[in-house]
Amino acid sequence: MAYVGTVFNDNFLHYASYVIKDRAIPDVEDGLKPVQRRILHTLFEMDDGKYHKVANVVGYAMRYHPHGDASIYSALVVLANKDLLIDKQGNFGNLFTGDEASASRYIECKIDPLAKELLYNPEITTYEDSYDGRNREPVVFPAKVPIVLVHGADGIAVGMSTRILQHNFAEVLDAMVETLKGREVELYPDFPTGGLLDVSGYEDGTGRVLVRAKLDTRDPKRIVIRELPAGSTTESLIASIEQAAKRGKVKIAGINDYTSEEVEIEIKLARGVYANDVIEALYAFTDCETAISVNPLVIRDNRPVVMPVSEIVRYHAAKLVEVLKRELELEQHKLREKYHARTLERIFVEERIYKRIEEMKTERTVVNAVLKGFEPFAAEIPREVTEEDVERLLKIPIRRISLYDINKAREEMERIQARLGEIETHLGDVTSYAIDYLGGIIARIGDNFRRRTSITSFEKVDVREVAERDRSLRYDGNTGYLGHDLGSGKEQFSVSIYDRVLIVQRDGTYFVRDVPEKLFVGKGLLYCGFGDKDALSTRVFSLLYKNAKGETYLKRFRIEGFILDRKYSMLPDGAKVLDFTTDERKIVRLNYKPKPRLKKLEEYFDPSEHLIKSVKATGARLSNKDLKSGGFILKRGGSAGGASGSGNRGSAGGSGARATGGRGSAGVSGAGDSR
Repeated sequence: MAYVGTVFNDNFLHYASYVIKDRAIPDVEDGLKPVQRRILHTLFEMDDGKYHKVANVVGYAMRYHPHGDASIYSALVVLANKDLLIDKQGNFGNLFTGDEASASRYIECKIDPLAKELLYNPEITTYEDSYDGRNREPVVFPAKVPIVLVHGADGIAVGMSTRILQHNFAEVLDAMVETLKGREVELYPDFPTGGLLDVSGYEDGTGRVLVRAKLDTRDPKRIVIRELPAGSTTESLIASIEQAAKRGKVKIAGINDYTSEEVEIEIKLARGVYANDVIEALYAFTDCETAISVNPLVIRDNRPVVMPVSEIVRYHAAKLVEVLKRELELEQHKLREKYHARTLERIFVEERIYKRIEEMKTERTVVNAVLKGFEPFAAEIPREVTEEDVERLLKIPIRRISLYDINKAREEMERIQARLGEIETHLGDVTSYAIDYLGGIIARIGDNFRRRTSITSFEKVDVREVAERDRSLRYDGNTGYLGHDLGSGKEQFSVSIYDRVLIVQRDGTYFVRDVPEKLFVGKGLLYCGFGDKDALSTRVFSLLYKNAKGETYLKRFRIEGFILDRKYSMLPDGAKVLDFTTDERKIVRLNYKPKPRLKKLEEYFDPSEHLIKSVKATGARLSNKDLKSGGFILKRGGSAGGASGSGNRGSAGGSGARATGGRGSAGVSGAGDSR
């Protein structure tokens, strides 16, 4: 069994590592998952300037991706719909309506020239064997821009997940320019479906955003949705509106979808209902408003790490400088070799060195004759002449020698020297060169990447705030049931199904839960009121109790934290509730049992003279005398000594006072009192 456990643990670690690094999480280097990288590598190999059937591309990509054609096809469609790296032709689906793409045999694609410029350079790319060892595939592409921010990413791996939102390509380029200039940048998402965006909680890509549909309310009797929130389609959005309408949350008369190239969903309102009356409900109860949490997890240096957006931009700005430097150095090396070769060709032809080989009998003497012929011109030649150089010269056809144009050759060499001078300048300040490079791309793309999502500020609509309180919460003291679906019992206050209520029971326990349809809470309910955190954190509760030793205590507290449906106790062990109230106008009256030498049989205490503490606090001891009865009573005339009232009469119930009013009120105190 120990062996089996070891094998399982080892294999699971291999599996987890594989899913994280080779399936679900993109690499920050090129912003691609392995399947996306293999698709682009296939398109680079197939590129001939013409469109290719997607089915054909999928077939070729299977040489690199060991997971079947379906996963490759779906990944290619998603990648093509980003409209950046792949030039597509045919029906690739509709981002607005959610319609699927046509079958792979009907649609075509090819690599976009911009993708070759941003990603493709085999000479500085590291390759590795494919899964079957028959081919070579790139480990990562040397990307010049943070593709992971432009495309976004979603993925679920073992024990971790990633969600990176899409950003505007032009804005990403601008952010890189600003970063290279040493300035701080702020970059926010941009979605192809448009809509409205609140980035107050974005936290540099590690928090969350609120997105909304863009509503046209110029006609008070109808609402037209012009742009969709991220993650929604017209189909899903309409379904959510229809469902809300069936539940009575949104009052509409009908809904029509006129979407074609632009989104247009018409919502007709019910009679007597106007656009301004419905907007908040649409945001609260439908997908017209959603919150998106973000987790920018990427693979960096072969390990999963969380990288904020600004850090990704800085990483790629530095990476761009590195890649451009390597490309310049590579081009410089090639040009120097080319200049060397052209110099040898010119001298070889102009000085007729080729004549020296006519009388030579062996290959060795031929090579030596050519090498000796170049010796007088060593000062003109960039580097030492090698036998490989001689071999290349000896392969020049006689026709080319006879037609050799000296002036044309000199012009070419001048161009090479000029370009080498430019490269030297660029290598002297690669950062400025990188800024100019990005500026060139920005100029070329022009207005093709305009921002589609409008950044604004709005607060998430709480369904509890919008929901109509159209149900009566009742408590039946005879049966001990509480709920909004009771046919009998005393009405407490009006609620909606989205409200939460605080319930305090006779034994001193309390809990917060969603409004119940029918719940047994016991006979003699002490208190029931709204249980949202804002109301509870500001409401002062007063509890009068007797501990296990018979001493009388008063404590005042607020309920500042709770877990839904979990029971808590506000009493010490062995204690018993005497009275409970939320009415701060009340004072405490204690009646004592007559005893010899006990002159004062009644005392009053003002709760406001005691500090408000936590619900776990013991409170203040009021008396250690034997108690006959005790409870809260209303002041009269503002004097404790002159106060009178019904008192508690020995019951454990509360004051019977009713607190209704606006949202967030405490509710009803003493719901279980029989007086």
